[in-house]
Amino acid sequence: MKKPELLVTPQSVEHVEALIQAGADAFLIGEQQFGLRLAGEFSIEQVAAATEKIHAAGKKVYVAMNAIFHNDRVDALAPYMRKLAEIGVDAIVFGDPAMIIARREAEVTIPLHWSPETIATNWFQADYWGKRGATRTVLARELSMDEVIEIKENTKFEIEVQVHGMTCMFQSKRSLLGNYFLYQDKAMEVENRKENRNMFLHDDERNNKYPIYEDLNGTHIFSPNDLCIIDELDELFEAGIDSFKIEGVLQSPEYVVTVTKCYRKAIDAYAESADSYFDIKNDLLAKIEEIQPAIRPLDTGFYFKETVY
Repeated sequence: MKKPELLVTPQSVEHVEALIQAGADAFLIGEQQFGLRLAGEFSIEQVAAATEKIHAAGKKVYVAMNAIFHNDRVDALAPYMRKLAEIGVDAIVFGDPAMIIARREAEVTIPLHWSPETIATNWFQADYWGKRGATRTVLARELSMDEVIEIKENTKFEIEVQVHGMTCMFQSKRSLLGNYFLYQDKAMEVENRKENRNMFLHDDERNNKYPIYEDLNGTHIFSPNDLCIIDELDELFEAGIDSFKIEGVLQSPEYVVTVTKCYRKAIDAYAESADSYFDIKNDLLAKIEEIQPAIRPLDTGFYFKETVY
């Protein structure tokens, strides 16, 4: 069995070191000028420092450039990509088609990972973007297990899925929080995701609380529950999914380290034998449940929801 890559989202260079020890295989980093909903802000100097540590451990580093780029931001793409090429990052994660042209203009050969959030839903798309430089497709979180497996069976390119953490439900380029408080005649600075983890939209009818924050890329609203399928990974193993992502945005560094250790054990156990995985999977789930914030219930996302056509 080829082990799936365990991909994590560190919050700092120091967090990278802890996650290397926890067993992570790959790291998604970047800065909000270019990337969406990152767990931490990494300047180009910090990207270089993190890459040095990650490569020294034999791991991979991916840089997020998956924001939506309007004309006023396009000119910054090629210079940034050239800096990433000098650093030697292993891939760039993108969603905006402008990145294909920017990469060509930058004259760099960094592999691309296509990550358009809710849009990546079939193998034809994976092949289409694969022919244009994307060696991997990051699948939409709204797909069922059967749909994920079907895509993997029919594409020749790598497939990445999320296995843990919160999911973005809504993004607007507008500063909705700031506009709301201005309407209420209240002064409010834009909330920084690293400094504020306690902003929620309350839905009394569904008894849900949706994490929300605002940054350079607009307003982001997240799912009320955290995805966790550590006890349901066997079908993904059997399908040969290439990368499992743990989303650490708005979580504590210690939480992400513990979760990474649990998924590392799950992957290694299944590589030994399916029985080894089945013997420990419930214990691993229980360990995560022990540290799970009470306000963030765990569920299995869309993996086992019935698809209605």
